[in-house]
Amino acid sequence: MLQALEAARRVAGSDATVLLLGESGTGKSHLARFIHYTSGRASAPSVEVHCAALPETLLETELFGHEKGAFTGAHERKNGLLAAAEGGTLFLDEIGEITGAVQGKLLRFLESREL
Repeated sequence: MLQALEAARRVAGSDATVLLLGESGTGKSHLARFIHYTSGRASAPSVEVHCAALPETLLETELFGHEKGAFTGAHERKNGLLAAAEGGTLFLDEIGEITGAVQGKLLRFLESREL
């Protein structure tokens, strides 16, 4: 645990994208919060998303947002959670459970850091 906390302290000082691996219930979300609150992003938002709890279309809308009229029921423009976490931390729990299509869009975002 001390080694994990030391690695978290080191990465908190960078702008790196971090992948936390571990079994369910091992404290990945606690470690993500630790990294957030010990980083220069501590005053910005920390947003957590449980990816496995949302169906593909809803997850994509929650992450990326949508424009008015993009689909039935989209009565107004909605910013996504990626925009809500701007300048802060976005923790995507159970990311391995999302579909390849959404993973591809998310990878594009992570590489370019642009919505």
